Amino acid sequence: MDLLKERIKDDMKASMKNGDKARLGVIRMMLAAIKQVEVDERVELGDDRVLVVLDKMLKQRRESIKQFRDANRIDLAEIEEAEVRVIQDFLPQALTEAEIDVMVANAIAEVGATSIKDMGAVMAILKPQMQGRADMAVVSGRIKAGFSA
Repeated sequence: MDLLKERIKDDMKASMKNGDKARLGVIRMMLAAIKQVEVDERVELGDDRVLVVLDKMLKQRRESIKQFRDANRIDLAEIEEAEVRVIQDFLPQALTEAEIDVMVANAIAEVGATSIKDMGAVMAILKPQMQGRADMAVVSGRIKAGFSA
């Protein structure tokens, strides 16, 4: 059973009852993104694929936040940050920096990676483990740092 999707729908109902329009709007956006993938691919998404969709939404918002801050549009950045907080409510517990470092080191050792050329193989191991729990751009930077160390 797709527990994550059901949890999102239940939270949508609770937000409607509580009159929390901001949260409700973000949840509806999440459900629309999930539904879009389901319609495009003609499949019912399981929790693992829902996490991928939510992770993509987070990445888009993080990029928007950076652009808004660079353009000194703090008001728009704060709206995006609020959306990030709602989306994160449905993701697994975020990994700590120490946990990320250990996982990166283990993946590099597992693959026997010695240079940046091996980065794809390392990412292939880490992505399923870290989906929705870490910013993959940060992880990518840590892998590169691991090679230069």
